[in-house]
Amino acid sequence: MKLLLFQKLLSQLSLVILLSCVIVISQHVSAMSLPNNETVPAVNVFGDSILDTGNNNYISTIAKCNFLPYGRDFAGGNQPSGRFSNGLIPSDFIAAKFGVKKILPAYLDTKLQPQDLLTGVSFASGASGYDPLTSKLASVLSLSDQLDKFREYKNKIKETVGENRMTTIISKSIYVLCTGSNDIANTYSLTPFRRSFYDIPAYTDLMASQATNFLQELHGLGARRIGVIGLPVLGCVPSQRTIQGGILRQCSDSENQAAMLFNSKLSSEVDALNKKFPDARLVYLDIYNPLLNMIENPATYGFEVSNKGCCGTGDFEAGILCNPLTLNICSNAAKYIFWDSFHPTEETYNLLCSQVLDNKIKDFF
Repeated sequence: MKLLLFQKLLSQLSLVILLSCVIVISQHVSAMSLPNNETVPAVNVFGDSILDTGNNNYISTIAKCNFLPYGRDFAGGNQPSGRFSNGLIPSDFIAAKFGVKKILPAYLDTKLQPQDLLTGVSFASGASGYDPLTSKLASVLSLSDQLDKFREYKNKIKETVGENRMTTIISKSIYVLCTGSNDIANTYSLTPFRRSFYDIPAYTDLMASQATNFLQELHGLGARRIGVIGLPVLGCVPSQRTIQGGILRQCSDSENQAAMLFNSKLSSEVDALNKKFPDARLVYLDIYNPLLNMIENPATYGFEVSNKGCCGTGDFEAGILCNPLTLNICSNAAKYIFWDSFHPTEETYNLLCSQVLDNKIKDFF
């Protein structure tokens, strides 16, 4: 009975289980030198909570985290910004890595100034996915909505610096797409809407098709340097251990298999798009294997806990369930791979950086 209630609650929350896409960059490293003296004017990101720097603060959804203990270690401490972690998230690290800026603002941030747009923003929305139904269930911005915001963004840049400069900024910027975990962990696993019509092979086909459509549209809007992050080892995320892992909270093999199946399809789609668009550089980024190695060998990376989050019991708390009234929040998040039951800690992002992104930088140019 408790498990059924828990599943129902997660279904209603539809919060992003997404570890999906952990592109990351160390908070304390300087920008990397880019090939052929290239420069990157802006970084723009799309997807879910791994890249959402606060857009969900400005829409009507339960998928929010603009309260403590989120942001406990952000910008000097105790500053919840709408980032689903204890501190900085990949959007910020990516912008810093490419030498653009240290904090990537949310596009919907009401304090945003026209000049802020010139160096990029986050269009991502926590709890979204490739499947349009995923965003609808959580009342968040779908990928289609995010592209609409990007069109607005282009027009605002044009008004600020003119069409020629806008075209240059758009073509030379870095773009990152990171989503998909909520589709499998929430929409497929916790609701009947897709399972009645799709098995996992068919559902991952649907996801891959949506990914291709998005990337083609983004290319049509002028993007040329695009990073695409695969799904993580989804069945080993704390919440999925709790739901699917039995009394011992083992990793869910079925969800890991689904993640690997989707990743193989996504990687193939990226290869096909590179051939279709020779003027573009699309880079597939594998997070599954680096994260799995970290979870299986936490001590090697300086971690003490790999199967629970820092917040509360660590088994299921995330979003509104991880709040100022939550008991027993860990004192040192750097010892944990996960901050809550869905999302990694800032320290995890830092360590994954060199494995996931550093050796792929050259492929963007």
